[in-house]
Amino acid sequence: MSERILGIETSCDDTGVAIFDKRKGLLAHRLASQVDLHQPYGGVVPELAARDHIRTVLPLIKKVMVESETMAEDIDAVAYTAGPGLAGALLVGASIGRSLACAWEVPAVGVHHMEGHLLAPMLETPAPEFPFLALLVSGGHTMLVDVEGVGQYRLLGESLDDAVGEAFDKTAKALGLGYPGGPAIARVAEKGYPERFKLPRPMTDRPGLDFSFSGLKTAVITTIQQCETLDEQTVADVAVAFQDAVVDTLTIKCRRALQETGRDTLVVSGGVSANAQLRKKLSELGEIENVNVFYPRPEFCTDNGAMIAYTGSVRLNENISTELGFDVFPRWSLMDLPPIE
Repeated sequence: MSERILGIETSCDDTGVAIFDKRKGLLAHRLASQVDLHQPYGGVVPELAARDHIRTVLPLIKKVMVESETMAEDIDAVAYTAGPGLAGALLVGASIGRSLACAWEVPAVGVHHMEGHLLAPMLETPAPEFPFLALLVSGGHTMLVDVEGVGQYRLLGESLDDAVGEAFDKTAKALGLGYPGGPAIARVAEKGYPERFKLPRPMTDRPGLDFSFSGLKTAVITTIQQCETLDEQTVADVAVAFQDAVVDTLTIKCRRALQETGRDTLVVSGGVSANAQLRKKLSELGEIENVNVFYPRPEFCTDNGAMIAYTGSVRLNENISTELGFDVFPRWSLMDLPPIE
C-alpha cells in the first residue's frame, strides 16, 4: 500500500504541490499564485498559465520535499490533476507527474479536480463522515451532489450557465474591482449598505436544485447603468447586494437539498467556500436544520496540491499505473468516476 504521495495541481492559474502521508497526514504543501500575472488581463490567460506552471512546479516540489524531509526514495506514488481544467495547464502537471513516477519507479494516478475539492475537508479535524450533501462552488463549477462514498456521487443540481465564481469575476470587472472577483467583492462589500439595491435570487421561486447566475450578472450591470455615478460607496452597495443575492440563493438551494435528501451533514468546498458571508449563512442554516457543516481551511478552498495528494492516496489502489503515457481531460464529469467500495 502506498504511504507517501506527492500531489501536483496545475488545472488553472495556481501551482500547488504537497506531500501527504497515509499514517502521518499532510507533511508539507506549497502554492504559487498567478494572480499578479493575470490581473492586467482581467482573467486567466491559458498560455501564460501553462508557462508559469512550467517555471514554478519543479522548484515547489523541491521545497516540499525539503520541508517534509522526504527523499526521492521515500515517495511511494505521484498524484496529479488530470482534469477538468485548461488543457495546457493540465499537461504541465501530468507530464511532470508521470515523468517523476517513471524515474522513481512508483505508480502515478490522475485525479479529478472537483473530487479533490469535494474531499478537501477530509484533511481537517474533525473530518466529515459519509454520507453527506456537498456544495461545490468554484470559478468553473457550481454543483449540489449527494455523496454516499468516494466515487458514489449523484448530481442533484448544477449551474445552467455561469458558475458562481464566474459571476463574482464578471461582477467585479463591471465594478472596476479587478481580478480575482471573489475576494475583491467581499472586501468592498463590508462597507456597503445592503438595503440600497435589491437584486434577484435566481431560480429560487421554482422547484428544483439547479442554479443560474447569468441573469443576476445582467441585473448587476443594469443597476450600474442606472446609477448617476459609480463612486466608492455605490460600488460597495452594489457589491454587497450582489454578494447577498448569491449567498441567499446558495443557502436556499442547500436547505432544499438537505430536506429532499434527509442528510445531516453538509460539506462546502471550492474557492467560493472561503467567502465569510457564505460560511456564516450556511452555519446558521446548519443550526436551524440540525445539520453539521464542514469546510476546508481557507487555504484549501482554492486550488491546492494537498487535496490532490489526499485524493490520490484514496484512488491509488484502484487506479494504479506505472506507464509513461497519459491523457488529460479538460472536460470530465464528476459523475463518470468509478466508486471505491
